[in-house]
Amino acid sequence: MSDTSTSVTLHVDGMSCASCMARVERAFEGVPGVFSAVVNLTEGTARLEVAEGSGAAISALRAASAAGYPARLIDADAAPHETGEEQVLFRRTLIALILTLPVLVLEMGSHAVPAIHMWVQNALGQSQSHLIQFVLTTLVLAWPGRGFFTSGVPSLLRRAPDMNALVAIGTSAAWGYSTVAVFLPGLLPVGSVAVYFEAAAGIVTLILLGRTLEARAKGKTGAAVRALLALRPDTARVERDGQIVEMAIGEIVRGDVLHIGPGERIPVDGTVTDGRSFVDESMLTGEPKPVAKDPGGPLVGGAVNGNGALVMQTTAVGEATVLAQIVEMVRAAQSTRLPVQSLVNQITAYFVPVVMVIAALTVTLWLMLAPNAGLGAAMAAGVAVLIVACPCAMGLATPTSIVVAMGRAAQLGVLFRRGQALQSLEGVSVVAFDKTGTLTMGKPTVVSQWYATPSDAQYILALAAALESKSEHPVARAIVTLQGEGAAKDETSDVTAHPGRGLSGLVAGRDVLIGGPALMEERGIDLSATDAAYAEIQAQGQTSAFVAVDGVVAALFGVADALKSDAKDTVADLHAQGIKVAMISGDAEAAAQRVGRELGIDTVVAEVLPEGKVAALGQLREAESRVAFVGDGINDAPALAAADVGIALGSGTDVAIESADVVLRSADLAGVTNAITLSRSAMRNIRQNLFWAFAYNVMLIPVAAGVLYAFGGPLLSPQLAAGAMALSSIFVLGNALRLRFIGLPAAPSQTERTSASSAQPV
Repeated sequence: MSDTSTSVTLHVDGMSCASCMARVERAFEGVPGVFSAVVNLTEGTARLEVAEGSGAAISALRAASAAGYPARLIDADAAPHETGEEQVLFRRTLIALILTLPVLVLEMGSHAVPAIHMWVQNALGQSQSHLIQFVLTTLVLAWPGRGFFTSGVPSLLRRAPDMNALVAIGTSAAWGYSTVAVFLPGLLPVGSVAVYFEAAAGIVTLILLGRTLEARAKGKTGAAVRALLALRPDTARVERDGQIVEMAIGEIVRGDVLHIGPGERIPVDGTVTDGRSFVDESMLTGEPKPVAKDPGGPLVGGAVNGNGALVMQTTAVGEATVLAQIVEMVRAAQSTRLPVQSLVNQITAYFVPVVMVIAALTVTLWLMLAPNAGLGAAMAAGVAVLIVACPCAMGLATPTSIVVAMGRAAQLGVLFRRGQALQSLEGVSVVAFDKTGTLTMGKPTVVSQWYATPSDAQYILALAAALESKSEHPVARAIVTLQGEGAAKDETSDVTAHPGRGLSGLVAGRDVLIGGPALMEERGIDLSATDAAYAEIQAQGQTSAFVAVDGVVAALFGVADALKSDAKDTVADLHAQGIKVAMISGDAEAAAQRVGRELGIDTVVAEVLPEGKVAALGQLREAESRVAFVGDGINDAPALAAADVGIALGSGTDVAIESADVVLRSADLAGVTNAITLSRSAMRNIRQNLFWAFAYNVMLIPVAAGVLYAFGGPLLSPQLAAGAMALSSIFVLGNALRLRFIGLPAAPSQTERTSASSAQPV
């Protein structure tokens, strides 16, 4: 890449599938001066590296438009906006449905219900009925259905036909033949004068409905990036010329001195120059314990300050901050092209030109081999081919299965935010979990207790809880919770915090000291009596909290996260499905390995930051092909986006949820196995639908062309072709509806979870 390259971002209209994304990338890469092009389908954007001053950006805009995807330059730093695609499609579907229903009643109702037939004949007459159908169907094609023609016809001209092209051809054939039958019936052979307006209008309405459902399944584009950017405060208090002034975040420069109050978000990256506090960095590390910050300690933009006031000096601003880099990782991961292409687009890429050729050959052969039948008979056979090949069933095959599967999934607490995840999840061979808040409860809990004198356990615990009630440190809260938040606390005085080490004070006249081994040794307290208990706590990766009373060690608490009650069952269920399980955590190696052994996890990766999680996923993908990641924290957002399928717990952060492809409405991990089972069932159903729709057309196209008629068999008229097409659609719909009855292992109820063991110690 040239040293004089620059990055530009384009918004690209009209992309709806992976094949669209590939065409746009090819169009950009063919432009001189464009070094690379990365298209983000979910955001509808493309980021190009172009030669500076070459005019390649303008050439890229023209190339995109020439390929059928108009583009425009946008601000790369702007948060992505909602496209409104779902709302537009919903309005078009509603309009098409309102216009199509009378057509269906007049034509199909007359065939199916004698009373409707008599009413049409007596009140309107056949000619008037056909004229009404002509007007309504023309409105359907020209108004809500015009997109099939504006996109399909140019794709035909570019020799890259897609589903839009096939819809345009089929509906045009049905409408054109019917229009001739209404206004120029003499051009058609005797016995073949019939209208098929209901086929043209019905095709448009059903395909629009399917696309509306697909647009809803894609989820809100760009929401993950917007949520990440929301972590950055708009202003900060900056020290300039001896005064503290409020300034916009964009005006801060490296080296500025900032003042951070209690509870405020850190605006940019920097270093503490004055003050002490605990800072919640869970958005970066994923761990629940706030980190003690003393002068010289690093601060990360987006983290939340605790109760202390801090003064910091900035070390990174703008795109150089850790938060900005996480945002970029999410964007880059979402731009990665999945290996799965749409089955429908692959089929129609060859099916459309083949059908057109067959229809043209049909007309030609009829004129050559049966000249006495006339042009009308030849045209009728050609139109029958186009109608029977119309992709109503093919277009319904995927969206109907998706919407039924998603409805069943919603009943089980599984939400597919992006329809593509339903396809990708099927082939997952390894599921990687975050640890804290995903496999574990996400908050410190006292899981080990040792007392010098067991009979004094309640008394010692009461002294410790009374002192710790004066602190907001997570370990302190765990000890207070162990005794009970509502328990009476002894009077305390002379409470002194030792940042990062512990707490001391007088409780009911007793000198109480709580902290780690370093603080105890500093005070000369003999810890030899705790050697065995301390070794066990260390081996299990727990945080140790010693309690000394009047200079003598009295208790030792082991504090750690607790496993969720369904974690072990979920790992076992995944193994039973032939799926390997990994865990990727920012926690300490000892704690992570302990969880891995307890749950029977195959691969454990510990002590990694967000970029490390993405790298670990890459290594797993090299070994196991397709990888799913399950997480709940802000720090999991890049990994959720980078995985082939990201699965977020509904109890997690908004950023994690918006970065994921699949969201579990609760913290129950059973939803992971349910989602995989649903995916496999749905994709099997979709393949059945596509096979039926395709095979049905392939079998009936020769019949419509008149092959059997040449040997004394039946001739499939356009009317029968429309009926056959309808039967194909009914089969596809019926097969998709079977997904409503997929049997899945029920997740344990709240009562069952409580009566079992609510949490297992790590």
